[in-house]
Amino acid sequence: MEWKNCMVMFVRSLLPHVRDLLTRHAAVGLLGPRQIGKTTLALELGKERDSVYVDLESPSDAAKLTEPEMFLERVEDKLVILDEIQRAPGLFQVLRGVIDRGRRNGRGTGRFLVLGSAGLDLLQQSSESLAGRIAYTELSPLTLEETGRGTAEQLWLRGGFPDSFTAQRDAASMEWRRNFIRTYLERDIPQLGPRISAETLRRFWTMLAHEQGGLVNISKLAASLGISGQSAGRYLDLLCDLLLVRRLAPWSANAGKRMIRSPKIYVRDSGIVHALLGIVTHDDLLSHPVAGTSWEGWVIENLLAAAPAGAAAYFYRTAAGAEIDLVLEFRPGHLWAIECKRSLTPTPPRGFHEGCKDLQPQQKLVIYPGLESFPLGQGVECLSLPEAVARLRHASAQTSGRLSESDP
Repeated sequence: MEWKNCMVMFVRSLLPHVRDLLTRHAAVGLLGPRQIGKTTLALELGKERDSVYVDLESPSDAAKLTEPEMFLERVEDKLVILDEIQRAPGLFQVLRGVIDRGRRNGRGTGRFLVLGSAGLDLLQQSSESLAGRIAYTELSPLTLEETGRGTAEQLWLRGGFPDSFTAQRDAASMEWRRNFIRTYLERDIPQLGPRISAETLRRFWTMLAHEQGGLVNISKLAASLGISGQSAGRYLDLLCDLLLVRRLAPWSANAGKRMIRSPKIYVRDSGIVHALLGIVTHDDLLSHPVAGTSWEGWVIENLLAAAPAGAAAYFYRTAAGAEIDLVLEFRPGHLWAIECKRSLTPTPPRGFHEGCKDLQPQQKLVIYPGLESFPLGQGVECLSLPEAVARLRHASAQTSGRLSESDP
């Protein structure tokens, strides 16, 4: 199946949040995989005020920072956008001094927007040297909220990397994603330092795609690859650090219950799942065994992109069979239980009801691919994905209001 090309500038829903963070913090870190749209978003913000953009992968731009303090002093009245910051982790120490001097001179906010592809040492370096001076946020792949309701099938198949989503044909989209995977394995990861066989890491990543949404047995994967369990754990940590894989933690607060303790693993972008598994067309996808868990992961990523800042995400599963796909904790004691069902006649399983009895959530939702919303009984509502996202946005606005009221 082919879709009309969508070569448009997407209005990213994260943009107002980044703009707000810049009014309250000296530095903002915008994280996400390569090619996800960080630079485009940053340049849009840069149009709103005097700014200077520095690409640390460009030799000519990097040369401007040979004497970083002198350069930053010359542009102290501008928003400085530093792209691919993980290429120059030593800058964090310099930024600390610049930010502290600026605070003493009355310039305490909106100084720096640093973009990172979530390199291995990025968070550690910045937390050591910019603690209390930087706020982090994450740019997800394109969501259905950003591309429009009529694009659901295309977005699910191709994923949310803009160049993949907007390709003229499914085959061209697949070619882009395959090149993206190869570039990550052969160039980007080696530049970050780890010495890992590209072919071994590809096989590991592909195995995770086959296990999408499952409780991954790292020892079993390690044995299949002929590597140690420790190495397999490092591979998983690496892909999670790069925001390419999500480890969804189990809910474990229920005393007296025999809980599943292993995390669920999702390759975060559905298009990358399909590229790793060789799924080119929508018909291919619907006939593939991964279709259900791929759709589940895609829905979860859309929901988490809309969830209030600070909301914690879990899944719930007990040895007795109670199971909830996604539990969102907005604050202690305030929970939403969410089940994902790729069916136009969804019926929540018994395990979902049992899990809700255990957790007593404020909202019990089933997300399905239809357009209408309706009650399912026992306090459970069936919602379309756009309606669920709208509810989360409303919850996010309420959360922001409470936080503003509590600010000194």
